[in-house]
Amino acid sequence: MTGHNCWGYGQDDGPSEWYKSYPIAKGDRQSPINIVSAQAIYSPSLKPLAISYELCTSLNISNNGHSVVVEFEDSTTSSRMINGGPLEGPYRLKQFHFHWGISQHQGSEHTVDGKSFPCELHLVHWNARKYAAFGEAAAAPDGLAVVGVFLEVRGTKATDRTKAQFKCFNPKCLMPSSLDYWTYPGSLTTPPLCESVTWIVLREPIRISEKQMDKFRTLLFTSEEDERMQMVNNFRPPQPLKGRMVQASFKE
Repeated sequence: MTGHNCWGYGQDDGPSEWYKSYPIAKGDRQSPINIVSAQAIYSPSLKPLAISYELCTSLNISNNGHSVVVEFEDSTTSSRMINGGPLEGPYRLKQFHFHWGISQHQGSEHTVDGKSFPCELHLVHWNARKYAAFGEAAAAPDGLAVVGVFLEVRGTKATDRTKAQFKCFNPKCLMPSSLDYWTYPGSLTTPPLCESVTWIVLREPIRISEKQMDKFRTLLFTSEEDERMQMVNNFRPPQPLKGRMVQASFKE
């Protein structure tokens, strides 16, 4: 088990086995977690999250064998940033991707009071002010900031809105109306599981239709004909909190 893609979500290469190749899997600030809302501490010092993504820029969408990934050109001229919240300065958007389940009862990586959502969107940003490249930032404790957005399935009314969003891929419209969030220090949820992420998990989910959700479930983990595996359940279960504090930007 040494290759770059030697991990997955199956019985033999799934999250419970990752520690064999990536010992940090048992580290002190691993993600995701179960957010216990009553134990999250309201911090009046937390600033509102500021999101400035420009419209519909060129991007590359791909199935990387583990998820659907939308990559952005993140050169120095990029103005796709998040700022405020728990962050010291602006972080630049690198990519976003999704985690989802086989049914509506599972799929998200973070859970809230033990509840799973069918899907979770991760917008991955890096501290471009402090680090020269994404890879360098990914190895630093304050290098990355990931915004987590829960997706919930609601009837058919959501279809049109979602179609437009996904076609245009302005990530700003993948945001719920409220940017209330929980935040805690954590890690990437896929190997190499670097403990470099400031997590910002939005409280309010966005809605998509059942039809839209089914589109995700038709994707395959592998392009090889002989092992056509439906790409579902590509999520890591919650990890132990190990004394970390979860802060809330809002009062319950």
